[in-house]
Amino acid sequence: MQTSFETLQLKSELIKGLKAQNIVKPTAVQALTYPAFLEGKDLIVESYTGSGKTLAFLLPLFTKIKQEERANQALILAPTHELAHQIHEQIKRLATNSEMPITSTILMGEMSIEKQIDKLKNKPQILVGSPGRILDLISKKKINVTTLETVILDEADNLLESNQGATVKKLLHQIGHEVQVTLFSASMSEKVCALAAPFLHEPKLLQTASKTELNPLLSHLYLKTEVRDKFENLKKLLQTTNTQKALVFVSQHTDTSVLVEKLNYHGFTVATISGKLSKEERKNALTKFKSGKVKILLSSDLSARGLDVAHIDHIFHYDLALTPQDYLHRAGRSARNGEKGTSISLITPKDLGIIRVLERTFQIQLEEVSLVKGRLKNLTTNSFIEPMTTIEVVEEVPDSKKRNKYPKGFTSDSGKKTKKKAAESNQPKAVKQEKCTPKAKTVPTKLAKKKNFATKNQTTTPSLEDSFLSGSLADALKLIEEAGWDD
Repeated sequence: MQTSFETLQLKSELIKGLKAQNIVKPTAVQALTYPAFLEGKDLIVESYTGSGKTLAFLLPLFTKIKQEERANQALILAPTHELAHQIHEQIKRLATNSEMPITSTILMGEMSIEKQIDKLKNKPQILVGSPGRILDLISKKKINVTTLETVILDEADNLLESNQGATVKKLLHQIGHEVQVTLFSASMSEKVCALAAPFLHEPKLLQTASKTELNPLLSHLYLKTEVRDKFENLKKLLQTTNTQKALVFVSQHTDTSVLVEKLNYHGFTVATISGKLSKEERKNALTKFKSGKVKILLSSDLSARGLDVAHIDHIFHYDLALTPQDYLHRAGRSARNGEKGTSISLITPKDLGIIRVLERTFQIQLEEVSLVKGRLKNLTTNSFIEPMTTIEVVEEVPDSKKRNKYPKGFTSDSGKKTKKKAAESNQPKAVKQEKCTPKAKTVPTKLAKKKNFATKNQTTTPSLEDSFLSGSLADALKLIEEAGWDD
């Protein structure tokens, strides 16, 4: 197997573009796919999640595209909006970094078809989108299928086995047999191959392993729980692992709004993504998660397909995946690009059978863990799992824009500002770091007010000056009159 992009004879422009993304060596699936793709063969490619399948088809596609021709040359089908956008963004990034004038556009439902038709007038070379919208545009004769040379089905098993299957078949019939058809997924069953067979000509099967496998960089754990204790145990797991970016998967029957509300109440930053939300709501949630504004993304199986977010360290299965394929795609959202990851399932007594099925299917061992005095213990190895260590970044607190109700030079502590400044000026400048250390307790505002109230009600008679400073304007005027200060 080839071990470098140079030995694969990849274009120098592409090698330069990949280096800009800190990619200097092909993965196994990329090395395996590149030469076969360029031979023009129909392909069925299976490789575990996070192995680099997107670039496995984009690199040879960029080599194959005729840059001087302004025509629709390739079609990439994806099962979800999120995956289609990721592929489109990767195409734009690779084209920019490689300085190759290859154009693409995204064609999805829930988006303005008029705007998409306008973009098609520019004849982008690569079309990325959902089967339904693309078939609609073909029927309106806005896409010229006669110029297409390549069709790629990403997450092909999902496209062919789901309710989109009939649309995909109709679309492939419309395109005809004169194009190269390639299928990519982490799980290719005999059923998927049979569904795709009518549209493939002597396809070549490419696998990075002899059978469907999970990412070897993943650890698989499970925690036994009663249904009534599931949320409490999820909360403890999130705290104990100190996860910095995690996906929490739920079934379609779980009320995500209640779960989000509970997590927020306990101080976790959460966004949610599911098929019930609009495209814009899902996009906003994903943007927050990718940018780090929220640490936890609560999701149905919608985002288990092709979601590529960097540095997801934990996958939590609040509701266990119903099939091995679902588990494979869920867990594969972590341990991507050579990083390690952990998949933790919350299981009730009735779920033990599914755990055994997963172990037999993927030839792995799911290790049981328990929560012991705020720590996570691996019962298989009888050792504690240390939480993730993070570097705390202290951000400068911006100055408040709230207007000071006191005159310039005065504060609410009756003119002690000057003394405080003088005291601070005698401290070394390094004392700025004291914001990172615990401070002495201060009296809460309400208690302080009560203390002042008690002082005013003492039997000692206040001085005339004190009365003047503490009383109302009417009291002050009365005191002035009695003292004869107005003469």
